[in-house]
Amino acid sequence: MATPAQQSLGSPIQRFNALPNARKLGVMIALAAIIALIVGAVMWSRTPDYRVLFSNLSERDAGSVVVTLQQMNVSYKTEAGGTIMVPSDQVYDLRFKLASQGLPKGDTVGFELMDSAKLGMTQFQEQVAYQRALEGELARTIQALDTIASARVHLAIPKPSVFIRDQQKPSASVMVNLYSGRSLDAAQVSAIVHLVASSVPELDARNITVIDQAGNLLTSKGDASSQQGLSSNQLEYLRDVEGYYAKRVEAIISPIVGAGNVKAEVRADLDFSEDESTSESYKPNPTTETQAVRSQQTMSETSAGAGNTAGGIPGALSNQPPGPASAPLNTQAGAGANASPNPGSNKRDSVTNYELDKTIRHVRESLGRVKRLSVAVVVNYRASSEPDAKPTPLAPQLLDQVNNLAKDAVGFNQARGDTVNVVNAAFTESKVEEVAMPLWKDPSNIAMAKGLLKNLLIFGVAFYLVFGVLRPLLRDLLHPSAVAAPGTSTRGDGSDAGFDDLAEGMAPNEQHAADSYQHNIGSVRDFATQNPKIVAEVVKEWMAKE
Repeated sequence: MATPAQQSLGSPIQRFNALPNARKLGVMIALAAIIALIVGAVMWSRTPDYRVLFSNLSERDAGSVVVTLQQMNVSYKTEAGGTIMVPSDQVYDLRFKLASQGLPKGDTVGFELMDSAKLGMTQFQEQVAYQRALEGELARTIQALDTIASARVHLAIPKPSVFIRDQQKPSASVMVNLYSGRSLDAAQVSAIVHLVASSVPELDARNITVIDQAGNLLTSKGDASSQQGLSSNQLEYLRDVEGYYAKRVEAIISPIVGAGNVKAEVRADLDFSEDESTSESYKPNPTTETQAVRSQQTMSETSAGAGNTAGGIPGALSNQPPGPASAPLNTQAGAGANASPNPGSNKRDSVTNYELDKTIRHVRESLGRVKRLSVAVVVNYRASSEPDAKPTPLAPQLLDQVNNLAKDAVGFNQARGDTVNVVNAAFTESKVEEVAMPLWKDPSNIAMAKGLLKNLLIFGVAFYLVFGVLRPLLRDLLHPSAVAAPGTSTRGDGSDAGFDDLAEGMAPNEQHAADSYQHNIGSVRDFATQNPKIVAEVVKEWMAKE
């Protein structure tokens, strides 16, 4: 005997087997569609969020990266412009793994080119390979800037010569490909120029040219700024000077009139010309007391008289030394006085040189001298403490004080031609409303909305499949509408033969009415079988009335 569980399980199967073939086919198709929709919804919900792994790759690098991703069994997508996308949770891990394998390599080669040197290379080939490697390394370094997508460097290195007159200086040219909407300022261009100049021996920064992908010359020669006017550095210095003076004026006046109630603008006329002069001056007719002795020379010469003059016959006899001196024992008085003196001469020369009183003055004027200042100051009306009262102008005495303070703040010099103009006027209040980003444009809200929409769509599809398709099918199988009445003639398969033949040609509404009639007939027959006495009494009453 079958258990209740087996009967409950076998009853839907038996009812399914009792269905016509066309209805069986429809039920199987519906179940297959439900399963396919459920599997598709689950797979769609598990679809990963792809993000950019690399972009702007060359075809060679993109192919190498794709092959490596295939070997790693990583799902990916490719888009135009050399863009490769992978699941968002694997972006950084894949970048590290690919970087360990040297991917992407890029179009430029560096000093790794020297690792594959061939045996038997000539000196010229080695020089060319070294120059290519140096150009590649410089290009890689320049590409590290956030505004540059790619770069190319060309070096013109002359052959060395032992003759000075035949020596040539190297030169370089750099082409940068900037990202869309980006630009290089003067400081960044100067940094690139000095980077290249410092990497090549004897390369002067003036021999380096930098252009962008549009053909615009980013570097200029030495005299280009003087021909076109002020250079970028001079303009920046001019703006700094004007801003410095304007801040000084606002800072000294704001405590008097209140913060935000004063605006100052300064126009400075600066002189960037170079002026260098040297002068020498001498003090006229200096005295010996005020002068310093530089050198002094004294010469003295003395000559004897004629008696002592050498004479005689030339020779050895006359060149004998004098004999010993002897004084006479007896000398006559007056003999020495009567002796005539020997004639002689004395000569003395003295030369004194003094230092010249000379003054040398070397004057070099600094660049950016202030030639003239023009200051314009606007002061707002004084606000009233009463809510409905209008602002009132400042008193003339207060305006004079503001004018004097402004002059002292900028170092007013009337001889230089400086001007200061202070105006008292009411400010126009302009309320700038902050434009808040709409919720439907916020990236975080967009991502959250996508996730919610995906979950709601999956839930809606599952709800429809369960309650709109699967439940009616199971209800028809578990609770059939037609109930066979006992005692009726049935076919071999247990179905009502007469009514089944009649139901085949009926419409749906007629079929439902026939099923209800059969159900009522069956109920009456069951009641008559179980209660024959009551049925007999009812029939007697019907006959008595007739």
